[in-house]
Amino acid sequence: MSPEDQIFRRAPSEFALRFAAEVTRQRTTRKYDFRGLEKGKGNMFIGMEGAKRDGVRDQRIGKVVELSPPERLLAELPLGEERAKVVIRGREEVRDVLQGKDPRLMVVVGPCSVHDPKAAMEYATRLSATARALRDDLLVVMRVYFEKPRTTTGWKGLINDPHLDESGDVNAGLRIARKLLLEVLDTGLPIGCEFLDPITPQYIADCVAWGAIGARTSESQTHRQLASGLSMPIGFKNRTDGNIQVAVDAVRAAAVSHAFAGIDDAGQPAILHTTGNPDCHIILRGGHGQPNFYPPEVEDALVTLGVAGQPERLVIDASHDNSGKDPQKQFFAAGDIADQVADGNKAIVGVMLESFLVEGRQNLVPGEELVYGQSITDACIDWEDTVSALERLASAVEARRGS
Repeated sequence: MSPEDQIFRRAPSEFALRFAAEVTRQRTTRKYDFRGLEKGKGNMFIGMEGAKRDGVRDQRIGKVVELSPPERLLAELPLGEERAKVVIRGREEVRDVLQGKDPRLMVVVGPCSVHDPKAAMEYATRLSATARALRDDLLVVMRVYFEKPRTTTGWKGLINDPHLDESGDVNAGLRIARKLLLEVLDTGLPIGCEFLDPITPQYIADCVAWGAIGARTSESQTHRQLASGLSMPIGFKNRTDGNIQVAVDAVRAAAVSHAFAGIDDAGQPAILHTTGNPDCHIILRGGHGQPNFYPPEVEDALVTLGVAGQPERLVIDASHDNSGKDPQKQFFAAGDIADQVADGNKAIVGVMLESFLVEGRQNLVPGEELVYGQSITDACIDWEDTVSALERLASAVEARRGS
């Protein structure tokens, strides 16, 4: 063996061993100041900002910020026994509606995407009272969306940009989001979320009774695998061009087991092996500016499901291309869907509404004060129209029950 080989193959020095042990200790005992993170103090750089490891990797990464592990956040903001009962009951009720065991209609209703937790909680307080009044006919699930998929660019949602300033303080966003979910559960409402980032569910999924995969990601293998391991029923939207087959294929794919790379509760890289999710369904949201909630389109979707050997059930989103993102058209679309329910259509198991305290939407402009209770993403119907729409849907369920 050459002298050079002897140098490179010799045992690690005592200093090297102590150094490695100290690094391991720091990683396993590191504490996270979540309140500091929430104030934007979570910029814990791994390495130097703007530094390059070599001439090949990470050439377009400006900085790397440490992401707090799920177990830390769940320990600070625990679900608790009473809230867990709300989640479990909500999942069971959603599942029963999907399977036809519960004759009620599921209605997922709430802001397009939450940007103001205070306004969202005021909305939740109002909605919980309305949900209790209509519970004989409707299973009301509050829409609490934190991730906003974009066609090109724009605000990406509360988790990605909680301070509305493009700072990307994801640690703060996760904490604010989880805190809000726990507060909504305290009202007794089950929660619906869209899952976009495949890591996010480790931080919030224990609070969610129903989930959605959006129109831009229904065709994604990553999201189909993700849905196969989620603990709640999942709806797949038809593609933005109106293609329904993609959503049907997603339901089939999510029903079987998969293995994929992810993280565990400790934030460590892991291979996740799923068992498959049998509680998936499609969501009709229109496409290319054309609605698909009218009876002929609904029947075509049910035939597509039947040919694929899937349960003939669906949820209809009254917003997006089913109303051109126009609040007034959304209100009327909800009425048309209610008429189909009242006529006895039992395959329509749910409806989605984008609703907030104030009608319409507003632009997020730096330095300008936002209108309280109004969306900064898609336009929503206001609270008064929300109550009217829910009451009309409840009457339709009552008529269907008697038909």
